[in-house]
Amino acid sequence: MRIQKFSRPGVILMATVVAIITSMVVANATQTITTPNAVKITYNLAAGANSAAITPVPNTSVSVMGCCTTVTDAGVGQVSLQHNSGAGMVWVGLESYSPASIASGASISAGTHIVYIDDGHMVDIQVASIDTIRVHNSAPFTVAGNVTLIW
Repeated sequence: MRIQKFSRPGVILMATVVAIITSMVVANATQTITTPNAVKITYNLAAGANSAAITPVPNTSVSVMGCCTTVTDAGVGQVSLQHNSGAGMVWVGLESYSPASIASGASISAGTHIVYIDDGHMVDIQVASIDTIRVHNSAPFTVAGNVTLIW
């Protein structure tokens, strides 16, 4: 049996076809990765105090994570929140432990509880206005911690 060799132009043509097909597959397989935006706000609140108002990005899902770093009341909580510009907030997430529970709701009213971020359920993120949120300390002592928003 005789093996017939391809001509030089035939080999170049096949190599070109393979290169084109490989390029098409690689182009379709690439993934665009974008770096998320984030802001970290620290707080140190006396008993009964509120933080400054925080304005989440409007019309975008925002991950809101908060923690209380005061040793005697440490805890964490998080929600996925949507700030509907001029129409309030909607959210769902997890309250801090002791006991942990689902946090969900929607509101335009200042003072509405969103999520507890401490062990004793005395430090929470609340609605501050139709377009803002805040951290509120109802503990009888000063607490510190931070809130991070990622979008």
